[in-house]
Amino acid sequence: MIPEATTLDSAYHFIITRMVDTGQAPHYSELADHLSLSIDDGRRVLHQLVESTGAVRLHPDADLIEAVAPFSSIPTHYRITVDGQQKWFGQ
Repeated sequence: MIPEATTLDSAYHFIITRMVDTGQAPHYSELADHLSLSIDDGRRVLHQLVESTGAVRLHPDADLIEAVAPFSSIPTHYRITVDGQQKWFGQ
């Protein structure tokens, strides 16, 4: 399965929106559900997004989103605070 550009756009929008709203990246199974895909196809879309954009980075040992520029799912020394809320980390 090679995802269409609109699928990749929807995937990126879902991921970055989740990062902004919660400070955490979604699991690829949540991405699959959002895109109405099988879990395996959701994982493939995530990998295609990583390969095509460079804005999404996966954990080296898992299919988990480690960072979506400029946010990090893993705590770093770079804390981001907006309107008194600190739920994000920078890369």
